[in-house]
Amino acid sequence: MTSKTAASLPARTRTTGYLLAAAGAALFSSKAIFIKLAYQEEVNASLMLAYRMVFAIPFFAAIGIWAVTAKRNSGEAGIRREHVAQAIATGFAGYYLASYFDFAGLQYISAQLERLVLFTYPIMIMFLSAVLKGERLTAHGLAAAGVTYGGLGFAFASDLPSGLHDTVTGTLLVLSAALCFAIHQIYARPLISALGSALYTSISMTSASICCILHHVIVSGADFGASPRFMWLAAACAIAATVLPALFINASLARISSTAVAMISTLSPLVTIALAVIILGEPFTLADGLGAVLVIIGVGIYTRGDSRVV
Repeated sequence: MTSKTAASLPARTRTTGYLLAAAGAALFSSKAIFIKLAYQEEVNASLMLAYRMVFAIPFFAAIGIWAVTAKRNSGEAGIRREHVAQAIATGFAGYYLASYFDFAGLQYISAQLERLVLFTYPIMIMFLSAVLKGERLTAHGLAAAGVTYGGLGFAFASDLPSGLHDTVTGTLLVLSAALCFAIHQIYARPLISALGSALYTSISMTSASICCILHHVIVSGADFGASPRFMWLAAACAIAATVLPALFINASLARISSTAVAMISTLSPLVTIALAVIILGEPFTLADGLGAVLVIIGVGIYTRGDSRVV
């Protein structure tokens, strides 16, 4: 959706979209906190991811049943198989692969650095769109990329002396997660338009959930042993940081542009940093602050400039 198209929508619709995007960004920000707290019990990315999806999948299945029933009752055209297949594929890349890389990365780096690395996905969308769709790279986009990755480099260099190999490993894993999520964002929007946000969310997240559970069964021999606290944190992560934000973000994409969603998502690193300092007791240095500011400014430059392109 271009800015012109978004501007033509009713103000109430756009306001709802902005609020949904803000709520989704804030809730997504809590994911790293739940994971870090769970890792205090047992550092096992595969187990945490599997339990997160075990608790989430009934909600996504129920949403899918509701969405299909609503479509039939309204007399809408039938659901095309190719759209379902594409939703499954984007769910695999954007939620299964991205989630696994992200959860694995959080074993090595702080919640603050993880959020900053993951937050570079809008810049990745810009470069991927140029490669995959032939879209033109703009001066403001390249400038934004320079500022964003400069800030990320600053935050990375700040954490490197204390983490060394762990910092490198964790950062590369979360960068892989950001890349997978960027690919998802590129291909998800037309599917949301075709299927509706609720049905798309159900199909993509259910497929990702099944992949996550099967992954753990394969790598662990179906060992799901965990403490009650670990399971409660996984359940909270599933509902508060997975089901609700996925619904909110996809619903916002049906009302406002993906550029506007990315712009509002600048809230995400700030919320994560605040929660990491308050709840996890992570240190927050001047270098961390400067890196965060540069990343947020860089993404802001890109999304603000992109929103003016019609």
